[in-house]
Amino acid sequence: MQDERLDPVDSILNSFDFSAIEDMDPGLSEGHHISYDREVPLELRIQDSNNGPQEVGTLESIKTKLLVLGEDSNPRHIKLELTSENDIFFHYINSIDEASFNTMQQSQKLMIEFSDLPTILIRMLNACIKEPHSFLAVLIMSRDGRARLDFIQNIEYKFIELLSLDLIATSEELVRQQITFRYNTVKSKTAVLKARLQDISALVKVKNPSLLLQLQKNPRKTGNK
Repeated sequence: MQDERLDPVDSILNSFDFSAIEDMDPGLSEGHHISYDREVPLELRIQDSNNGPQEVGTLESIKTKLLVLGEDSNPRHIKLELTSENDIFFHYINSIDEASFNTMQQSQKLMIEFSDLPTILIRMLNACIKEPHSFLAVLIMSRDGRARLDFIQNIEYKFIELLSLDLIATSEELVRQQITFRYNTVKSKTAVLKARLQDISALVKVKNPSLLLQLQKNPRKTGNK
């Protein structure tokens, strides 16, 4: 009897393993792994070549993904991808290796090494989520597809720029691949959740058939109770 009870539960738990779906991410095609994947509040500003960037932009939750080639503590290459659930064609990327980091390190007078960059980026992104009044990230986008992501700390009455990353809007082909991946991901997860619902229904049908009938007839009313 115990084994029969566990089989549906195991099926439900296993249905939440989305690793096979996530491995189809085009960003992983060169051997990178996902080191960070969260929605981060970014202030979006449009750069006008004549008037400069907007002084005040719009705040939006942007899906921010950090991809690392090699170990996080010893990366060979790092990519930062920005996408939006509000605009599926919004896709910016920063690509950096040790040589390009050295140039950035000198121009921005950074006191960190390339091996520290993944940890530093994750720390700053999380700070923008947890302490939005003290840490903010501003994405300034130009009409030509270039963009700059500035990490800024608010110390009382002074804003300090911590780090800046140059990004670029990706090609139409890569955007198409990303949209296809996101569509297939949602489709696959919907199928998994549908299978999970069927497992739950089968379990409830065996244990409490009248409850299943009640759920099917009036799910909203039952849920509110």
